[in-house]
Amino acid sequence: LSQLSPRPGNTSRPEDLFAGLELLLHFKPLFIPLYCLLVAVACLGNAFLVGCIAANKKLHNTTNFFLGNLSLGDLLMCLTCVPLTASYAFEGRGWLFGRAMCHAVALLQAATVYVSVLSLVAIAVDRYVVVAYPVRRRIAPRYCGLVVAAIWALALALAAPPAWHTSYVDLRPIGHDLIICEEFWRHMERQRLVYSCAMLLLSYVVPLLAVTISYCSISAHLRRRSLPGSANLSQARWDKTKRKTFLLLVVSVLVFALCWLPLQVLNLLRDLDPDFTLLEKRYINLAQVSCHLVAMSSACYNPFIYASLHRKCRAHLRGSVRHSDCSITDFSFLLLNRNLPGSLNS
Repeated sequence: LSQLSPRPGNTSRPEDLFAGLELLLHFKPLFIPLYCLLVAVACLGNAFLVGCIAANKKLHNTTNFFLGNLSLGDLLMCLTCVPLTASYAFEGRGWLFGRAMCHAVALLQAATVYVSVLSLVAIAVDRYVVVAYPVRRRIAPRYCGLVVAAIWALALALAAPPAWHTSYVDLRPIGHDLIICEEFWRHMERQRLVYSCAMLLLSYVVPLLAVTISYCSISAHLRRRSLPGSANLSQARWDKTKRKTFLLLVVSVLVFALCWLPLQVLNLLRDLDPDFTLLEKRYINLAQVSCHLVAMSSACYNPFIYASLHRKCRAHLRGSVRHSDCSITDFSFLLLNRNLPGSLNS
């Protein structure tokens, strides 16, 4: 996570910043439409999911609030970080958005990833509590809001080190039409490596471990309830609903893990191999942007996963589409009436 943005050759030597840029720019006509499609799909999907949860009181429960928080983080990332980092990767003049945005994007891009991770962990814990202790009262919305606030506070704290070590360097005064927004840990390579390894564990291993433990525990509880004579019809229906909800979590985490795996592996290789013996400098920029695109695409999938597994969300979507169709029909009818001879407006 110390190398989230597709920065050109982010190393401690300035001359390495320009390695591989020509090859990367050769693929610009391919990457730009893909980034645009990613931003459009992710923004529309996550905005709909957040609006669906906010507007429908039947969806106001702990799990959905955490899902909404996850979608809100993805929406924020796609509105701010993804377009700016993509622009930086392919813009020959470097960073064009000022010193403040340089540090803000470095902070937000890492923080929104941690928000997704922590939200998935919170959902895993909530699902386990619901199944293991069904008679226990659920978390009230007020306390759920406190958990969400704590998630954002912790995410911002975890994202602070790379933002602190991000430097805004304007090379125009020395004759180069280039502005650099890069993460440099000057004379602190050991600390950077420790931070990168710790964040790899927190952002990748911990959520997978949490969901695995939760999944095994929930499966064991539901299996015990499924023994002959141990459950009535309503209990079986309740168990089926909980299984479907937990399936949503498992699929979301697996998609998140698969999307982020290439970038995590690449970042680990760069941390362990600063001399580029395993991966040539010529290909590092292309590999980093490709992995970044795949990682950012994780923001696109959750709305579709949620809608495919949640009946109320699909009903809300159908209602929205019908409402839009009725509005368009009524508007067209009014326009036609304005132009018809003998109408009230003629």
